[in-house]
Amino acid sequence: MAFSSVFRRVNVKELISNASVYASATESSGGMSLVFRRWATKKTAGSTKNGRDSNPKYLGVKKFGGEKVEPGNIIVRQRGTRFHPGNYVGMGKDHTLFCLKEGHVRFERNKLTGRKWVHIDPVAGHVLHPVYASGSTTAADLDAQL
Repeated sequence: MAFSSVFRRVNVKELISNASVYASATESSGGMSLVFRRWATKKTAGSTKNGRDSNPKYLGVKKFGGEKVEPGNIIVRQRGTRFHPGNYVGMGKDHTLFCLKEGHVRFERNKLTGRKWVHIDPVAGHVLHPVYASGSTTAADLDAQL
């Protein structure tokens, strides 16, 4: 019966009401070594998961309608084909539209499909390729002209 003096029956209500919230091991009541501690409710000094960002891509229209352009000037930088290349406009592999001939930029929108086109109106006017210069020329005439 020596155990009964050491281990007496204690209900939970008695343990909670007698034990201090910030009690240490030496201050525990009833000779028992039960210690109630408060736990932190927030994580301290943890690493964040939101610390990365991508560089800006600087997309959009670079030369607007009516502006003078030279060959090689970038007109539109885009993802996909929001604007389609028209007369004297080339398209790069990343869908960048650029000028092929000196002139002025002109934007056009198709009324039926809604598709937007970018054209260059050349300064010197439209110059036809020698093949299309005259309808009655033959291949021998073209060789003689070149």
